[in-house]
Amino acid sequence: MAQERTKLSAVEAMKADSRGLRGSLAAELADLATPFTEEAYQLLKFHGSYQGFDRDTATARKQQGLSKEYQLMVRAKIPGGRLTAAQYLALDALADPYADGSLRITTRQGIQFHGIVKGDLKATVRGINDALLTTLGACGDVVRNVVTHPAPIADAVHRRLEADAKAISARFGWKSRAYHEIWLDGEPLPPDQDGADEEDAVYGRTYLPRKFKIGLATPADNSIDVLTNDLAIIALFDGDTLQGYNLALGGGLGQTHNRADTFPRLATPIAFVGPDDLIRGIEAVIAVHREHGNRTDRKRARLKYVVEDKGAAWVKAELDRFYGAPLEDARPTPAFQVPDHMGWHPQGDGRWYLGLPVSSGRIKDTETVRLRTALREVVAQFAVDPVLTPEQDILLSNIADDDRPRVEALLRNHGVALAEDLPPLALTTLACPALPTCGLALAEAERVRDPFVAAIHGELESRGLGGERLSLRITGCPNGCARPSTAEIGLVGRTPGHYAIYVGGAVEGTRLNDKLLERVPQDAVPPTLGRLFGLWAAERQGREGFGDFAQRVGLDRLKAAAEAAPAAAE
Repeated sequence: MAQERTKLSAVEAMKADSRGLRGSLAAELADLATPFTEEAYQLLKFHGSYQGFDRDTATARKQQGLSKEYQLMVRAKIPGGRLTAAQYLALDALADPYADGSLRITTRQGIQFHGIVKGDLKATVRGINDALLTTLGACGDVVRNVVTHPAPIADAVHRRLEADAKAISARFGWKSRAYHEIWLDGEPLPPDQDGADEEDAVYGRTYLPRKFKIGLATPADNSIDVLTNDLAIIALFDGDTLQGYNLALGGGLGQTHNRADTFPRLATPIAFVGPDDLIRGIEAVIAVHREHGNRTDRKRARLKYVVEDKGAAWVKAELDRFYGAPLEDARPTPAFQVPDHMGWHPQGDGRWYLGLPVSSGRIKDTETVRLRTALREVVAQFAVDPVLTPEQDILLSNIADDDRPRVEALLRNHGVALAEDLPPLALTTLACPALPTCGLALAEAERVRDPFVAAIHGELESRGLGGERLSLRITGCPNGCARPSTAEIGLVGRTPGHYAIYVGGAVEGTRLNDKLLERVPQDAVPPTLGRLFGLWAAERQGREGFGDFAQRVGLDRLKAAAEAAPAAAE
């Protein structure tokens, strides 16, 4: 380990003393009267859960002398977002007895349950495992859920990436038996043992300095925003023949307001490995992070800061050292594309998949739209296998040609909108959960997503731009969970009811955007963007997208347009 024990952060010391991520979790889980302690809170992440509280009620309860309403989020790890019909139905069945009646698709192709009380936590985790899924490593300082292209196309390229995602996920789950002891009633570790015999050669006793995200894509489908991952794996094919993989290191979007030494970053291409050397290459990348990541300051503990501070040449040398041989430099990569997966698409095997938009990834029933019921019935009646997308939508796969009209009719009968029913902006907008469940949120995101989309689409439409596709992403804080930094427009919570506006990202996920305005009141965001759209409509070149336009004209021109006084009404 690069840092001495005396210099480690509190979390690092806690991991070292946790007896293989056990700590006091089992004892605290049995105590239903009190919330988890800080130590247990940190360990819970490795097991796939976060403790929080209802922020909507916290102030009122404090004034009444009451404690916070503590609740937990549980995240299922689903490599590549692939679910069988049976697994989806099993997850759906957990939402009512244990959670808040909803499932939430994450931007990393997982499923989150919100609103779980402590007494139901073990049953929820057990239920996920009964569906042959897991929460192990869905959070924590380890390899998180592995994301890849969502399209269930029956060809060699797509099937290889699906298989790779599952293999990577299986290899880099943490090895301690603590998970099975605590959640699945396995034999407990004797109290006089520290679990040292379970130490994993990849992670070590204190695991990684921070979370580690892996994305796997081809240039033809970068809908996962592959370069935003700690390790971006770009598979290069010649037709159906895999040539190997470019390894790009150091992506990540989280930052901290008012800390200039924290920032979003896209991954840097460093090396190339052959078709049979991917796992070995990943092990070397993880070793670079494990040995050189910052274990004293968690805000600068991601791999991106190692790459940024040390430089690509130094990282390549270390990568070669841990790999055990000189690696080939990264090969030229074709231009990235982002195909549209919404609507009906042939799978290549005589069957079809339907891309269904899900606002903020939230699968729930309302008085007017019974999305959760509709999906449950479609999956059960037609035996479709769902695929979760990194854009928070769902692909219903393996639909027979003759069943297509019946699937559509069932969805519409429950009030579910299909892709063709929505404006383009509604299909390209992401939002994180934010308030009331996220303890880091400074402003709303999911709860303002649809009003923002409606108002911003109105601004586009009034300028003749209503049919344009542009990426909009909204987060309640600067951690970047909805990938705002690569969007053409990113709205990042700054203070309650106020957002920083970023502009100029690339649809293809190859360019970061820039901060245009620091604190814009929520109600002022749509008209502010409207003034930018007016400039875009007047001065765009050909079919120039908004992000490219923003980069070309520059922040000074955009800021002048954004801050111009609205024209007086006649």
